[in-house]
Amino acid sequence: MRQLLISLLLLSASLASALDRQPNADYRARRQALAAKTNGGAVVLFAATESEGPDALYGFRQDDNFFYLTGWAEPGAAVLIAPAVDAGGTSSARPYTEILFLPGRNASQERWTGPKLRPEDPEAAQKTGFDRVEELDDLRQELVRVLPQPRAVVYTDMRGEGGHSPSWVGIEWLRRANAFPNYIGFQDAKPLVHALRLIKDAGELARIRKATEATMASHRGVMKAMRPGMTEREIAALIEYEYGRRGCERPAFASIVGSGFNSTVLHYSQNSGTLAAGDTVVIDVGGEYSMYATDITRTYPVSGKFTARQREIYDIVLGAQQAAMDSFRAGQSTMGRSGENSLYQVAYDYINTHGKDLHGQPLGKYFIHGLSHSVGLNVHDPGYGGGAVEKGTVFTIEPGIYIPEEKLGVRIEDMFYVDENGQLVHLTRDLPRTAEVVERAMAK
Repeated sequence: MRQLLISLLLLSASLASALDRQPNADYRARRQALAAKTNGGAVVLFAATESEGPDALYGFRQDDNFFYLTGWAEPGAAVLIAPAVDAGGTSSARPYTEILFLPGRNASQERWTGPKLRPEDPEAAQKTGFDRVEELDDLRQELVRVLPQPRAVVYTDMRGEGGHSPSWVGIEWLRRANAFPNYIGFQDAKPLVHALRLIKDAGELARIRKATEATMASHRGVMKAMRPGMTEREIAALIEYEYGRRGCERPAFASIVGSGFNSTVLHYSQNSGTLAAGDTVVIDVGGEYSMYATDITRTYPVSGKFTARQREIYDIVLGAQQAAMDSFRAGQSTMGRSGENSLYQVAYDYINTHGKDLHGQPLGKYFIHGLSHSVGLNVHDPGYGGGAVEKGTVFTIEPGIYIPEEKLGVRIEDMFYVDENGQLVHLTRDLPRTAEVVERAMAK
């Protein structure tokens, strides 16, 4: 077991260093854009730390916001970003400042996790894209130097999912070291970073496309391999193998393979059932390529042919998705559940006016989730809330109908990008989508 842990940790370290990073200039541009939003305040963010215990088996993954700003995929680092400030009143002048802080060398730990870049290494600046790379222990003195003016504000990541974020833990460490003057105020950096992350640059889009193309190949492989008697876990393993061999480091989320009744459970992830002839199977999966996610769902007939009822429900879901696509207008359409420009409402109205359940009731009540979410460094990337969808965004359109009484669930989820002309670009258009094309693709 000890040897297995060592091997897995070394593997995760090599994967982290092998990420397909964007040019250093891209990350610097993001840091400068963030600094311009802080009204003179400084930004202090900490990288995620390596897990210990059972979590270590899954390998290290960098905090999304930290990676977005730095492109740095290793643990234990910090970044300080401060905009230029002109001298005036009681404030001192300050040039634009950005410093990456890395842990000092730990020879004992490196025997487990492999060699790490050190602040004093001659190539540190070239590799990271920072003019200054300092040791993490020097962060306190740099803060004192950068924050001399009264009423200074530090932006940081106040909380993470379900508890304190790595940055907030780091801020507490600095507080205990008396790194902050008494007049320092704290603001949450997430809204500022998330606003930047919503609009994808060309490099981000290229990596999302790679994750998407690899995951589409996984779906194609499953369509050819599927047969009654296979287990859901076999399907999930095949999916993850196919996109893994095309460069994806890990799943972007837990693979969902639900057949029969399981197809009606939205976030079913046990993948413990067996595919039965005559059932449908919902496959909601996505690989992660160099930290960027994708999210693609298809519903397949296990035996290769939809029954008449399955085909009816499938075509309604497909029609709802197409209605939303046709209604899209950049700068106007929203993904909220209400309002005259709501694409959700378009899809819901289509479902509710086409077809009935076994009791003659409309099908709208079986569409039980949202229509869309933003995708990027996270499969549920920071989104647009109730606002209009703008140019440069990447998101899904995913209507579904789930009828437990009939053991019939259908979801169709595709990836989209809004280009510079405001046109909706269908990133997954080459993956079979209509019932006829799906059946042809599954023909043995």
